[in-house]
Amino acid sequence: MKILDYADRRDITEENANPFALAVTAHLKTQETRHDADGRKKWKLSLVRKLYEHGQKKEDVIRLFHFIDWMMALPEYMEEEFWQEIGEYEEEKKVRYVTSVERIGFKRGVSEGRQKGMLEGRQLGILEGTLEAIEMGLSVKFGVKGLRLLPEIRRIRDIERLNMIKHIIRVTDDLAEVEASLE
Repeated sequence: MKILDYADRRDITEENANPFALAVTAHLKTQETRHDADGRKKWKLSLVRKLYEHGQKKEDVIRLFHFIDWMMALPEYMEEEFWQEIGEYEEEKKVRYVTSVERIGFKRGVSEGRQKGMLEGRQLGILEGTLEAIEMGLSVKFGVKGLRLLPEIRRIRDIERLNMIKHIIRVTDDLAEVEASLE
């Protein structure tokens, strides 16, 4: 069964407070509003209000809230409007499941996670690029005999060591020197 199969089933999605139905609705409305930030904000607010209104346990509300918040990302300026409207709603209904401290921590955690992911991605890209350069150097200079060293070289994760091997390949015409640098 695909989530899109529920697109025309409002009785199962929009009109249902079941956690699965809310998750499905969040996904469908995210797809539906991919080019409509105002519409997405409206749906995000609606779904979060449903969380509060249907007597779920606080932990469940927070988990589903984080899922909906992640799924239905808004432009930064709208995110602030969204939080303000949620704050007003909480005040009006006298409920406070997601405190401002949790909001700030969640936002900071997402930001730090993105930064860490970007750094790890950059490091992986450098590693892969260096390995490709080594492979090309071995192939061009030493042919099939040089490429036999690749499995051992690919196990190396130290970028400085890989750069040293790449340098040795560049300056030597002796495959034995390259092999010696692996030991």
